[in-house]
Formats: sequence, structure tokens, C-alpha cells
Amino acid sequence: MKKLVRAYYEGAKWLYNNHIPTMDEYMKVAIPSSGYMMVATTSLVGMHMAMGDNLVKINKYYFDWVSSEPLIVRATSTIARLMDDMAGYGFEQKKSAVHCYMNQNNNSSKEETFDELKKQVSKAWKDINQECLDPMAVVSMPILMRIVNSALVIYLLYKDEDGYTNSNNSKIKDIIKSVLVEPVTL
Repeated sequence: MKKLVRAYYEGAKWLYNNHIPTMDEYMKVAIPSSGYMMVATTSLVGMHMAMGDNLVKINKYYFDWVSSEPLIVRATSTIARLMDDMAGYGFEQKKSAVHCYMNQNNNSSKEETFDELKKQVSKAWKDINQECLDPMAVVSMPILMRIVNSALVIYLLYKDEDGYTNSNNSKIKDIIKSVLVEPVTL
């Protein structure tokens, strides 16, 4: 929570001073301000894992692990931030990765900027896959799958449009309806 508030404060200072940060500056603040760390942490609350024949409660170790910002969590936060920024470009009146990249790269075009940001999203997915395939992972697969599933939800929300902000007028409504309301025929 402290990291989130610090990131919001830094963003407010940029806004007040009309500062357009570099991409590196922006990402250092934007990743915590995406709120994904809070999502990752709260997704573990109340979770139990099967360990052999035993059911094990999530304990402080796992919360400390998420708070240490391991690669899989940073990668998912990157996906959340960049996809949200691309989906909101044009109608949100805030500085975003799109603005920062364009400013830093001699006013590159929207297409060039989106291509670069999509490459960064693709790299983040590779980092997530790498973490899931690591045989020496410090947490078990059920924990990693919580993080991966959150990344998939973010991808679904933002892949074509800002389905979070415009949920009434988006494909998300139809997807949720098809999954939760309409029966699956076998």
C-alpha cells in the first residue's frame, strides 16, 4: 500500500510540474501505481493449497514473496500498465506510456509507439512463462497460477479496448455473460 501511495504522489508531482517523464522514470512509478501489486497480494487472502494430503494455508512467507516484487509480479504489472495505457490512449486525459515514449523518441507515430509497447508486453509474457517453468521456483504452482490468471484477466480486459473503463459498451460484458449466464452445451 505504501508503494502505491508513493507512486500516486510522484505522479501528482509530475502533473503539478507539467513534467513528462522518460519511459524509465514513468515505468518506475507506473508499475506500482497500476495497482496490480494490491491485486496480487489480495488474491492470496484466504487461499489454501493442497500439499500432498494436507491443506496448507497461505502464510506470511507468500505475502512477503509478492511484496518483494519477483519477476513474475513485475512482468504482470508491466502488462497491466502498458495495456491499460494503450487502451486508454486518445480518450484518457492523462500522461501515459504512450505519451512518454512518443516524447522520448522524437514524437514517434502512434503505430511505432504501440509496436514498441506491444514488444514490451510480449517480453513480459516471456518473463511470466520463464518463471512458471523454473524448476527452482521459491513458491508453488498454485501461487504462480494466481499471478498468471490475473495477467490473463488483464489481457482480456485491455486487448482490444479499455474493457474496464467502458465495461457497459465492451465485449467484456458479452464474455462474462457467455461464461457465467449462458449454459455450456456439451
